Order: sequence, then C-alpha cells, then structure tokens
Amino acid sequence: MPHINVNGVNIFYTDQGNGDETIVFSHGLLWSHRMFQDQIDFLKSRFRVIAYDHRGQGQSEVKGPFDMDAISEDAAELIKELSDGPVHFAGLSMGGFVGMRLAARFPELIKSLILMETSANAEPIENISKYKTLNGFVKLIGIRTPIANKVIKIMFAESWLNDPLNSEKINFWKSELKANKKNVTGPVEGVIYRKGIEKELVRIACPTMVLVGDEDVATTPAKAKFIQMSIRKSKLHTIPGAGHSSCIEKPKEINRLIGDWLVQWS
Repeated sequence: MPHINVNGVNIFYTDQGNGDETIVFSHGLLWSHRMFQDQIDFLKSRFRVIAYDHRGQGQSEVKGPFDMDAISEDAAELIKELSDGPVHFAGLSMGGFVGMRLAARFPELIKSLILMETSANAEPIENISKYKTLNGFVKLIGIRTPIANKVIKIMFAESWLNDPLNSEKINFWKSELKANKKNVTGPVEGVIYRKGIEKELVRIACPTMVLVGDEDVATTPAKAKFIQMSIRKSKLHTIPGAGHSSCIEKPKEINRLIGDWLVQWS
C-alpha cells in the first residue's frame, strides 16, 4: 500500500474504487484507517474511497508536531495531491477535529462533511488529568492489557461490550490498541491539549451530516447537537446502541446513512 509525503511526513493511505465521486476517511485517536474497513468495502463499488493514517499513528511516519492544525494541514495536502477536485470527507473523533478545520479553512477542498462522534470544543478540563495519567503509562510501557481494558470502555458502548456476540470483535480491537507504539503519546497530547474550534463553525458552508452514538461517553450527544446547531446546512442522526466508534459497532446503519448521503450530494 502506498505512502505520500506531505509537509515532510510520509503518510500511509489506501485508495480503492474508481467512482466519479471521492470520499476520504479520517480515523480516531489510537486507531488507523482500518476502523473504516466496513465502510470501504461497502462503498468502493460505487465511489473512490481513500482512507489514511494520521502522522504518528497506524503505518504513517512518527514525526511531530502533532497539534490539530498540523494534522489538518496534512489532510489538506493529501487531498490536493490525490484528488482533482473537492471530496466528501468523513472524520470520526480526532478525524472530525480535522474535518471541521478543513471545511472552515479549506472550503474549496470539501464537497460535503460527515462528522462522527466528535466535538468542536477543547478537551473538558475534568478529562485532562485522567488522560494525562493514562498517557504517562503508555509512554513508559506502551498500551498493555490493563490500559487497553480501560481505553476500550471509552471507545465502545457499554451495551455493545456486554453483548457476547461481539467478543471476537472486542478482542480484535483490543489487539489493535495494543499494537500502538509508545510514541503514540505525541498524537495523544495533540488531542488532549487541542484548542476549540467553536467560533469557526459558522464558516462551514458545505452540507454536513453529524452522527453520534447514544452511548458515547467521550464526545457526548450534547457535543454533536452543538455542532449541528452551529453549522447551517447540517443534520444530526443519533445511533442507538453505539458509543464512540459507531462505524465499528453499527456498520450497517452507518453504511446506509453514508451511502444515502453520498448519493444525495454527488
């Protein structure tokens, strides 16, 4: 699979399908492009589907800085290099932080925006010390099983984790968490100390769909409602039984919503 050098960093990406319309997927913290595999498989017969790994995560080069402005500029350059025109952009959590910045600052690159389990605000102050402590352990020993067990409860709905039918998937995604290298702490700090983008939402003019799991404890449904109320051409869908990773927890529902959205705005 290919890499592309943007802003002096080698970024890993996949590029599948050959439709007239292009959608770019941007993953959440501690994951990679692999979190969107169900969506890629569903969409690639009708659309060109690009998914990439943020700097410092997945198969991309570990090279700072890791603040949200730098991460967003990577995405902008990747789109300019790989697409001849504006794209549909789907970002989850950290990927949503990127998507909002792109749509506000590089409107010529974004045809429509899909925001999943994300927030326009800075990290809540009550979360920072908890996340800093976890990140300190990761810096020392990496993501071992005890840390993965804590993180998994942030990433997925309690009801989904408690369903025995999901045990194989849960084990797979725990292994994905543990595959992160110790230096993932740089991107984690970029998320923990990010600045809010509330005042820039008014500049987002493209059609926007906001998705949120009704059990999301990391970026709660209230955060999604704030985004939807702040962007003019936006609509909100709440996903029952999903937490902070609805594309994994409820792939059929997410595939249907994204597929219908792309047909509407293509």
